[in-house]
Amino acid sequence: MKNRRHEAILEIISEVPVVTQDQLIKLLAERGIKSTQATLSRDIQQLSLIKARDESGTSRYMPNAAGVAEKSIFAEAVLSVDHAMNTIVLKCRAGMAQGTCAAIDAVDYDGVVGTIAGDDTIFILVRTEADAKKLSKRFRSELIQKNI
Repeated sequence: MKNRRHEAILEIISEVPVVTQDQLIKLLAERGIKSTQATLSRDIQQLSLIKARDESGTSRYMPNAAGVAEKSIFAEAVLSVDHAMNTIVLKCRAGMAQGTCAAIDAVDYDGVVGTIAGDDTIFILVRTEADAKKLSKRFRSELIQKNI
C-alpha cells in the first residue's frame, strides 16, 4: 500500500502543481487512495520532497534533487545489503562505493551515526539494531524495485 501511495504521490506532483498537503490528500482520494495528514507528512519526508518555486513562480511540492540522485546512484551501484547488530554493509560495484556513500549521507537517514566507504563496500553505523533492520529493509526494497 505504501509503495502504491508513494508512486501515486510522485505521479501527482509531476502532473499537477500541488501547493498544500490538503490538496494532495484530495488528489490521492480521487485515485482511490485514502491518507491522513500524518501519513502524508511521513511520505513527503520519505520521498525527500521539497517545496520550491517552479518556472511559473508557484511554490509547490517537488522531488529533492539529492534524493533523486541518491536513488539513481544507489540503483546503479549497490549489489547487496546485509546487517550485523547495528552496522549495515552495502556491497557495490568496484569503484562506486564512495560516491554512493556520499549520496546516502546527503539524504540524512534517521538513526545513522556515520558512514565509511572503501572501493566496493560501505559500512553504515546506526544507533540500534532495530534501526539497522529498518534501514536494511528499505535499502533491500530499493534493490528489488531496481530489478523489477
